[in-house]
Amino acid sequence: MQGVHERMSYVQFIYQNIRWLSVGFLLCLTSSYGQTYFISIFAGEIRTEFGLSHTAWGWIYSAGTMASAALMVWAGTLTDRFRVRVLAPIILTLLAVACLAMAAAPTALSLVFVIFALRFTGQGMTFHISMVGMARWFQATRGRALSIASLGLAVGNAVLPLIFVSLMFYFSWRQLWLIAAVLSIFLVPLIISLLREERTPQSISKSSTAVGMNGIHWTRGAMLKHWLFWMCLPLLLGPPIWGTSMFFQQVSYVDLKGWDLFDFVALFPLMTLGSVTFNFLSGMAVDKWGAGRILPLMLIPFGIGFIMLALSTTLTMASFSLIVVGIGMGSQGPVAGAFWAESYGTKNIGAIKATAAAFMVFGSAIGPGVSGALIDKGVDMQDQLVGYGIYIFASAVLAYFATQRAQALLPTTTQIDIVST
Repeated sequence: MQGVHERMSYVQFIYQNIRWLSVGFLLCLTSSYGQTYFISIFAGEIRTEFGLSHTAWGWIYSAGTMASAALMVWAGTLTDRFRVRVLAPIILTLLAVACLAMAAAPTALSLVFVIFALRFTGQGMTFHISMVGMARWFQATRGRALSIASLGLAVGNAVLPLIFVSLMFYFSWRQLWLIAAVLSIFLVPLIISLLREERTPQSISKSSTAVGMNGIHWTRGAMLKHWLFWMCLPLLLGPPIWGTSMFFQQVSYVDLKGWDLFDFVALFPLMTLGSVTFNFLSGMAVDKWGAGRILPLMLIPFGIGFIMLALSTTLTMASFSLIVVGIGMGSQGPVAGAFWAESYGTKNIGAIKATAAAFMVFGSAIGPGVSGALIDKGVDMQDQLVGYGIYIFASAVLAYFATQRAQALLPTTTQIDIVST
């Protein structure tokens, strides 16, 4: 049976599970409205309208994001208590309200609360619900499910900035946030319709949950006391901190290079090309070899891509750099998403992933503030990107030794997936 699942084509897999995979994909796509790569395209207009320096805007963004991270520690555990079909519509409605709040933001101070709302409902909970749903609904094919769901984030990264930057020629930045609100609320009835029934792996229906290391159901407290979490955390924090900084400061970066923002954003589909390719490949690799073995390797392209971007002198060179960054982005979703379930089990996966998500959101709060302050002190994005790459390489080495040691602790029980009707 396991061999049959290993040979199952992506086409067959998608066809058999299209309803649940669509939910994961759409939630990831819609989380874009709270992601840095989307919010940052309005950075120039926001700083101009409210008279903000790079430092001030960066710390406003960081303050709102830090508050979001703090709330995620508690709110993320709701996925252990409520089904996706109950929780997702509520969070999507709140995301639409947050978009409306951005459209109506009256003062610079109000931006702190607006950024908090966007980051919590979008980057935080909408994405979290998608990843927990995939990790819980699928086991033997968890890597594939996570890769398809996280593809929504890649598509959002490629398409939404390009679309909304193009619309800036016809609409004000506030009007564009109204459009985002409408798109968010339109998803609610579709999610409800798709989740008339939820999917359950056979291993869950028969034995309650899948276990993690040492064959036990890990709690959040136990995870926080375990060495594997802390040794892998620096690597997992790399994309939130430094990837966020790169996208958040893209206006500053293109100004430094002397390029037009639209021309640079138009390259994002190439980044998606790399992301989509390795999204599927990494999902298959996770199902075959396990997330722990892949984890130390997944962000190496990020480090290489950061340094390539620093050295790029033309948009052509930048396009190749973004493809490499995209490879790292494509690997991140399915590998990191599966890592928590594989290592610590699925019984308390909501609480465990909520804690991890809080760290990731907190990391994404650090990046904009630090990078903005460094720019104002004369350390431009070109120099910063080199430092980002060095960080990635060092943390990958640490994660390698941790995951090698953890392999012997993982359970070897064969798991299969069925559809619950």
